[in-house]
Amino acid sequence: MANTKSAKKRIQIAERNRIENKNYRSTVRTLMKRCFVACGIFEKEPGDESKADLQKTFNLAFSKIDKAVKKGVLHKNTGANQKSRLSVALKKVLK
Repeated sequence: MANTKSAKKRIQIAERNRIENKNYRSTVRTLMKRCFVACGIFEKEPGDESKADLQKTFNLAFSKIDKAVKKGVLHKNTGANQKSRLSVALKKVLK
């Protein structure tokens, strides 16, 4: 247990940051899953509407990954790896 006022405050700040980082990581995972699902839907039923949905989810996922890397929630190599996975899936479906 912390003894000083500053140590107690650091514990509170660390907990707040932990929850915020957890939320960011969770959101990134969810957006990636949505993108993979949209790829599957487009592969089964290619069309303008499904392609637009795929592009929208792809852009959202890329944006959130970039923001997570910028904030330090994800390491830059992890972010690059995730973006690469998304790009490969998108290119595979669009061919």
